[in-house]
Parts: sequence; structure tokens; C-alpha cells
Amino acid sequence: MWLLVLGYAAVVATVAWYVGRSRGRELCLNYLVVVLWGATVMSFVDHLYSYYLRGEEFMEVSLDSLVLGFSLLLVALTVWLVTLLIKDPERVFAKRVG
Repeated sequence: MWLLVLGYAAVVATVAWYVGRSRGRELCLNYLVVVLWGATVMSFVDHLYSYYLRGEEFMEVSLDSLVLGFSLLLVALTVWLVTLLIKDPERVFAKRVG
């Protein structure tokens, strides 16, 4: 289930990045996209490994895996938010200080 959560979030972030770039806004979404796609590929490889070598289910549907997926999404969003605050691409903090 966490593969689906990360995959959907990666697709939504990619679409938001393309729309933002076409409108001329820079919100450092490229960092979020890379983190989410990296986590999605990592979890896909983990699912393949578990399925072929251990014989486990490919997609585990449980509350624990759903909570894990949203926890990983929260970590990715936190990393993106910290990057956004440090880089300040829209100069929000520079306008308030200056």
C-alpha cells in the first residue's frame, strides 16, 4: 500500500512541478519530485524482491502499510518544506527583512 501512496504523490508532485514551471513559479518542487520518485522506485524494488525471493504478496493491503505510506509522505514533505524555507525562491523572507 505504501507503494501506491508514494506513487500517487509522485505523480501529483510531478504534475504540480510542470504546471508551476509553465506559470513561471519556482517552489523547489523539483526536490520533492526527486525524493518521491526515488522513494517510489525504492519501494517498488523492495516489493519485487519480497515477491520473487521470499514469496510474499506483492501488494500488502493493511492499515500498517497505509500508515507507513503516509509517514513516508510526511517525511518527504518535511524535507521539501525545509528546502523551501532555506532556499526561499520567491524571496518571501527577504521582502519582510528588507
